[in-house]
Amino acid sequence: MLTVAGVGPGNPRYLTVDVVEKIKEADTIIAFGRVGHSIKTIRDDYIEVNRVDQVIEILDKDRDTLLLASGDPNFFGIVEFLKRKGVKVDRVLPGLSSFQYMMSKLQMSWQECIFVSLHGRDHDLKDILDHKLTIMLIDKINSPSYISEELDKLGMKGRMYVGFNLSYDDEKIIRANIGDEIEDYSSLGVVVIENEMA
Repeated sequence: MLTVAGVGPGNPRYLTVDVVEKIKEADTIIAFGRVGHSIKTIRDDYIEVNRVDQVIEILDKDRDTLLLASGDPNFFGIVEFLKRKGVKVDRVLPGLSSFQYMMSKLQMSWQECIFVSLHGRDHDLKDILDHKLTIMLIDKINSPSYISEELDKLGMKGRMYVGFNLSYDDEKIIRANIGDEIEDYSSLGVVVIENEMA
């Protein structure tokens, strides 16, 4: 039986009670690097993986396996990947997404925003020009400075809010104008774009 669970933005304080219980009782736990560090105070006998395809190699159908993913596993997460690969997911336990954490820090509502993941994915930034609010997941290549510069080239005016290492002790949230250069503190980040022109 395979359960996929979200551990939230990273700090163990944001684990749900459901996920903590499952961590305690699962036969086998598979976790990505930083995700594993989030559960060390609960259990440290997990299998660490660095790539998504490693998960499939390790899965044992005869054991109660818990796969831990950052954020929420259904939000641009691993559940979609596993299903595409024909892996049967028996249960999904939600986690707090990094964008939800970020929006709570900004005290901004997000029900009318659009979501974009640039985390290991391509996306045409022109698609967001008509939207007042966009929330993006970023990576090393699609950094906040790159996004700021590209949106400026497209003529967008407005603000960017960038959250790095959210929920960790070294968390940093930066406010900038579109077109500003933004220092990249980490590849773990969320960008919120307020478009003044939409």
